[in-house]
Amino acid sequence: MTSPAQLPRVTIFSLGGTIASTNVGAGQNADGVTPQLDANDLVAAVPQLRQFADVETRPFGQVPSGDLTLNDLAALATAIDQRFAAGAAGVVVTQGTDTMEESAFALELLVGAVRPVVVTGAMRNPTLAGADGPANLLAAVQVAASSDAVGLGTLVVTNDEIHAARFVRKTHSSSPAAFRSPSAGPLGWVIEGRPRIVFRVAKLQGLPSGAPGRFPAVALLTSALGDDARLLATLEALEYAGLVLEAFGGGHVPGVVMPALADLAARIPVVLASRTGSGETLRDTYVFAGSERDMLSRGLISAGFLDGPKARILLSLLLSHGLAIEGVRDSFERMNASVTSFQS
Repeated sequence: MTSPAQLPRVTIFSLGGTIASTNVGAGQNADGVTPQLDANDLVAAVPQLRQFADVETRPFGQVPSGDLTLNDLAALATAIDQRFAAGAAGVVVTQGTDTMEESAFALELLVGAVRPVVVTGAMRNPTLAGADGPANLLAAVQVAASSDAVGLGTLVVTNDEIHAARFVRKTHSSSPAAFRSPSAGPLGWVIEGRPRIVFRVAKLQGLPSGAPGRFPAVALLTSALGDDARLLATLEALEYAGLVLEAFGGGHVPGVVMPALADLAARIPVVLASRTGSGETLRDTYVFAGSERDMLSRGLISAGFLDGPKARILLSLLLSHGLAIEGVRDSFERMNASVTSFQS
């Protein structure tokens, strides 16, 4: 058997979420569960981890994932870079699944190292039959310990599938197979304890260097049938520094919204994404008022392949570095150009 000294070192950071939720000691709330288990508890429940990695634990938080902030993730990214500097071969982050796709993408943008960062969680808490947390944690450690995962950016590993943070979405409210990558599919899977990477993705470009500053408020709005412009008129008064608009289809809004939208885009960055959650926004097909050509000609910025929540993460990071509208536009363009450079 391989000794711990010969195994790759993997650091596990725990942030809370369903994977860490139980009703033990819950008192009056014994019928429900809350995050109570930390990284040490999670590792103790999966003794097989020691066969694949020299595991070290770092309890980092104990919250539902909806309570996480970009400041929390920036602090986590710093701690991850420190573990890599200390010799860790890979990192696993456990958290709630509600915001896992956003956290994973934020870590892809914030962590400087090329070694694997793997985010995982659970859809069924430990008190339920068939809880998926232990299996997901084992698969995540197996991926984080693998040299094949180096250079892939941050990954999400659940249900024995390996997804790129840039593509993955939570697509179901309760299924253990909730995480999918609608635009690209998984990068690979875990079989008999071995990660199998079937295609690789290029490093994302267009990111500013250095640590982020204060994260300004960025709004995320979704277009709906019969929308008007009243919400747009409130954003600046509420001190939002940017907007991501999830538009219809390939990037369309009601024509009545366009004057207010164009006026806003002249003063703060307004990023155009699709509410469909897959594919990418169009650029040069439709010409009616409120079409993608109309919006781009009036100063909106294309999110390209990024969905609304991930575009908001990127815009928040760019604004934290002090980029103005044209700098934001350039970064989105460069990132979208780099994502097409797939490597087999």
